Amino acid sequence: MNLSDSWAVSAPTNARMSAAEAVFADLRAAISSGKLPVGQKLPSEAALAARHSVSRSVIREALRSCHALGLTETKTGLGTFVVRDRVGSDLDIGNYEARELMDARPHVEVPAAGWAAERRTDDELAVLSGLADEMRSEDDHEAWVLLDAQFHTAIARASRNRVFESIVVDIRDALTRQSETLNLVAHRQQQSNVEHDAIVAGIRSGDYDAAARAMTAHLDAVRGAVESLADRPS
Repeated sequence: MNLSDSWAVSAPTNARMSAAEAVFADLRAAISSGKLPVGQKLPSEAALAARHSVSRSVIREALRSCHALGLTETKTGLGTFVVRDRVGSDLDIGNYEARELMDARPHVEVPAAGWAAERRTDDELAVLSGLADEMRSEDDHEAWVLLDAQFHTAIARASRNRVFESIVVDIRDALTRQSETLNLVAHRQQQSNVEHDAIVAGIRSGDYDAAARAMTAHLDAVRGAVESLADRPS
């Protein structure tokens, strides 16, 4: 029996979380402690499902979380392997580090929201409201993150500043990756919906400051969630 198999047959310690959260927490703890060291192939989905008495779909969701944080990598035909043992502050989000993305976004999206409040058309407001409504009722996380990227792009477009719009379009893939990671691991989707509603309300008001404050609050919350993902040294 190899190292990962011996770990898989031992009893998990997280029993009071949702199924996917428990599997993810168990895997992350095993990786950070060295029970599943860097380079180790993870146990099969069947072994993990038996360890936690859950379905393989739950295991796949937990594995997506590990992958989203850069802890594991799947090699076609070979399996899933541990590639790093902790999540640092340099978490990659698409083509960028999370720090780079969060440093840049407030300088673009906060004024874009403010200008959108003053310059948007009724049709553009209707698009934003519709996107917020769709996100609120969307259960599929992959569909939600695409709507989220559309929402932020639509705000930049409504600002009537093509530089802002071009930048948001350029980082759109990274925004989608970031939203996916935070929804999988930090469970941000519901709170993001509340924050998006506040942004729409600010833009609807026509008040630059109200819209800018709502976007600032949203980006601050996103930054906090990203920072919470990083492992802290004891």
